[in-house]
Formats: sequence, C-alpha cells, structure tokens
Amino acid sequence: MRSADPTVRAQVVLPGPDLDDTVAFFADRLGFRLLSIWPADDPQRAVMDGHGLCIELQRDGDPPPGVLRLLCREPLPGTSIGDVLTAPNGTRIELRAAEPELSVPDGEPSFSVSRADDGGEWVVGRAGMRYRDLLPDRQGGRFIASHIAIPDGGPVPDYVHYHRIRFQLIYCHRGWVRVVYEDQGEPFVVQAGDCVLQPPEIRHRVLEASPGLEVVELSCPAEHVTMVEHGFDLPTPVQRPERDFGGQRFVRHQAAAAAWGPWRHGGYEARDTGIAAATEGLASVMVVRPAGARSPVTVRHDAELWFLFVLEGAVTIVAHGHAPERLAVGGSVAVPDGLAHRLEDPSPDLELLEVALPAAFTTVEEPVR
Repeated sequence: MRSADPTVRAQVVLPGPDLDDTVAFFADRLGFRLLSIWPADDPQRAVMDGHGLCIELQRDGDPPPGVLRLLCREPLPGTSIGDVLTAPNGTRIELRAAEPELSVPDGEPSFSVSRADDGGEWVVGRAGMRYRDLLPDRQGGRFIASHIAIPDGGPVPDYVHYHRIRFQLIYCHRGWVRVVYEDQGEPFVVQAGDCVLQPPEIRHRVLEASPGLEVVELSCPAEHVTMVEHGFDLPTPVQRPERDFGGQRFVRHQAAAAAWGPWRHGGYEARDTGIAAATEGLASVMVVRPAGARSPVTVRHDAELWFLFVLEGAVTIVAHGHAPERLAVGGSVAVPDGLAHRLEDPSPDLELLEVALPAAFTTVEEPVR
C-alpha cells in the first residue's frame, strides 16, 4: 500500500445559509481559525481548522444540518462536556468527553446454557475470526463469552489494538496462536491449555494461528470498544512484566508448568492461572478436573459471575427449577448467585474452565435431597 501523502488534507463540508455568522461562531465559540475565504466581494466559501479538523463552510440554501462532534479533554470556555450547540448554519456541535468513563451495566444474572451441538450460529468478526456466542443474553450487558475459531490457520490479518474493558480473558482450547503484547517481550506462542489475561488497554496483536485454532474469550462489559493504535510498534523495546495496566498485570499462564491443587469442592482438583493475584481479586480463572472420591452436594454462591466451559469430557449440571443439562466439549453454563445447583456424573476425562468474578466469593453447600 502506498504510504499516506502528508500534503493531503481531509475536509468536512458544512453547508448553510449564514456564512459570516457561522465563521464568527466557529472562531469565537469553538476556537477554530480562518484559513481562507472567497470570493472577496460576496463570500460563498470559508475554510477553517481547529482541534485537528479542517472544515469548509459553504453558503448554500437551506440543506439538512450536519453534526460536528468535538471530543474534549477539557471543556471549551463557556461550555460543559455534554453540551449541544447550534451554529448559525444549523450545524449541531456535540461536546463529548475525549475519553469517556468505562460504562459497566449493572447486569441481570441468569441461568444460561450453551451447547456446541445446539446449532448456535458462528459469525465472522474482527480480523476474519469466527465467533460463537456462549452467553446470548450477555447477563444484562455485563459479560460476553465467545468461542472463537480460525479454521484455516496461517497469518492473521490483525493490527495493533487495545480494548477499553474491565476484564478480559483469552484461553486457548485447541491448537496454538502466536501473539505479541506491549512491554512483554518478543512474540510468543499460546498453546492449548494456556491462557492470557489482557489487562485494560494493553496494546497487542494476533500474528499467526495453527489450523483449527479455538479459543474462549470472556470480557466485561459485553459491549466494549476496540481501539486501533496506528504507529505503535510491537514488540516494544523494554520488557516490563510487572507493569500495572489499570490495576492489573499481564498474565501468561502455561499449562505445561502448572501445578494442581484442591478445588473448593471435594472430589475435584484445579490449576490456578494466577489471574486472581494479577487482578487484585477482581476475577479468578481455574481449570478443574475430577480427583478422588466425591459426594454430590448442592451449592449456592454469591458471585456476580460463575461460568463454566467444558474443555474435555462431559458433566451434568443440575439447577433448581431447570431440567438437568448434560454438557459435552464446547458446552458452557453460567449460574446466577443464589441458585442451588450441583455437578453430577463427570466423565473421567472431564476438564472445565471456571471463570468467577470476584475471585473471592462465598459458597454454601447443602446435602443432596
């Protein structure tokens, strides 16, 4: 692709009937400067610039008004963030915050089951990746969980970007993917069983994938902005693994080196990914499997999210008021706080990905009746 010509400038054309008053409005109220105006005897056009934008004002009849949105780090004199002004030519001027605060919906916890064989639609998303929704109701907009696949593998048409999020996990389920992250050294490969915590606004890029790559991604909130970072080179020259990104540290968990220990319920063991510590208790991510004798118990929790994805094998989830659900590989379930539930009949090869927010939550066990 030919590099951008720095002599080329983009202009936004804003027509309207009152050229003189509009020029004065943009200069006096909004801080634009006049670059050119013509013809001298009866001005019809004026070009102005300001705040990184070049505009051409045209004296043309009475066309529909345009909208100019100014993203402000500080309010302009005599205005407040959120104001809407109207120029004499009818242009609406919307004053918005340059970096609005992250909005996380209160959410609506629900019992949500997804199965790999239930006909759930795969859709093509960013950078050509295929997505399957694991939480169709998005828990009231608070969470999104996606099963993501790149069937053919090879180079990924990605770009350096970051996400404005509260929490984001990437778990490699099948195959491998090569990625690179800001301040985390050279590109590396995430193998099946590995996962990464992508803390808020860390710059990163997906470089290459194996055929048949599958990952599970879980984020909060469900709707969040992906920002493209033009001119930002990865890898960065300095490696800072302990860097703080919005109160979180980057985590690269490698399954091959992980240790297994007791899970919170008997008859199972888990490997901890270290995400609870890296997020200062915001979330925990574990892989769980059967181990030893177990007696089924009914459990209630008070977490804002408790989510399971079946990595291998199968298990039945029994929840009060719902029909039992036998979940196989690719199936998932979210159980809301206060709902009595239990796991039954785990296959010997069962492995579950468990994601919980917060990392520390209360569970109450009750005998199965």
